Amino acid sequence: MSRAMRIRTTVACAGALLLFVSGCNSAADNTGPQKAGGSVRGVTDDSVKVGGIVSMTTSTGYSKKDTDLGARARFERANAEGGVGGRTIDYLGAEDDGQDPARNLAAARKLVQQDKVFAIAPMSSTTFSGADFLQQQKVPTFGWGTLPSFCGPSYIYGFGGCMVPTPGGTISQTWPEGLKRVTGGAEGKSVAILANDSDAGTFAIRTYKQSFASAGYEVTFAEASVPAGSVPSDWSAYTKEILRSDGGRAPDAIVSVMQTPYNIGLFTAIKRTGYDGVLTDPTDYDPALLARSATRKALDGVHILLSFQPFEQDSAAMRQFKEDIRKTAGKDVPLNMHMVTGYMSADLFLAIAQKAGKNLTTESFQKAARGFSDTGTLVGDRTEPRGQKESFGCGALVQLKDGRYVVSAPFECYEPIPFT
Repeated sequence: MSRAMRIRTTVACAGALLLFVSGCNSAADNTGPQKAGGSVRGVTDDSVKVGGIVSMTTSTGYSKKDTDLGARARFERANAEGGVGGRTIDYLGAEDDGQDPARNLAAARKLVQQDKVFAIAPMSSTTFSGADFLQQQKVPTFGWGTLPSFCGPSYIYGFGGCMVPTPGGTISQTWPEGLKRVTGGAEGKSVAILANDSDAGTFAIRTYKQSFASAGYEVTFAEASVPAGSVPSDWSAYTKEILRSDGGRAPDAIVSVMQTPYNIGLFTAIKRTGYDGVLTDPTDYDPALLARSATRKALDGVHILLSFQPFEQDSAAMRQFKEDIRKTAGKDVPLNMHMVTGYMSADLFLAIAQKAGKNLTTESFQKAARGFSDTGTLVGDRTEPRGQKESFGCGALVQLKDGRYVVSAPFECYEPIPFT
């Protein structure tokens, strides 16, 4: 029998309110020589300690709590199969950062300095102020690479690669190339892109403006102007500008790079104007949303970007995922993308740790990562350290139609483009 996993209650701890941390020396620093099963933080002869950081609660009500379920499901299967390198995974569960920069850093400090974890998987939040600290402390960290911190640092890994690269890197073309199947190509078509007024939103606008333009679309509007702390009650200022952006006319497609509460408000307001173009976003693939009629109506017809195989796709990897989630949950539960985030964050960590073998140290882990590759996963083919510079380039689009999701652009991999 595999070792039972423990989930601990989040303990609040003090942390400086800094977006980027430098010079964080502590007793937890493991920069010296390491010996597996001895002085390696979080590693014993028979276990590896792993924790997570997830936005379980937020000011808008948006929650990523099922990310924790996805990670637990993958770790539980690994333990049932004998663990990695003869060690079981001692998963502590995820700390809730409340989508707050100070709490994100505090959670990272707690997991490293107090709980002594070897790795963090998953890290799922729109804020990642603990990134510099984790990099300095040499903590392998895994999550969805939708923040700049997943692009470049040697100890931080996006399970689908780097989604928001820095200049000199590349941009995944999954979204615009998939959208071509919906709009009948990009020639003569226009798009408007809207994001939150935040660092992540600003970076998203810069990225997708270039991405859609490179695919042949005319980008008539691209702004990160929606307040990040609260959902607007009046969307008229945004809809008026967007719907006149194509020379006084509405664009052919409206791209929202925001979370579900914002998308519900924006798309509802857009639909009330009689707009009949394409609506698309990267976040609303969640069967739980279908249980509420108002939400289902607001999102009906929207095409949602996925960086993994759709649940509707029948493949060996997807069947395994569904079985693992069902077993850990103890029943059939509605699947969502947060579960995939946790599951695939854990999966990439496990795959690299398995390659590192019995002598598990941060050095051996990093060495294994530098020559890592595999195929046929839920996110396509994976290669490191390529994934720390660019996306693995695979994805799909699904459309919410008549109360259910249907594939509108099948899971496929596309060549990335240089990011300038």
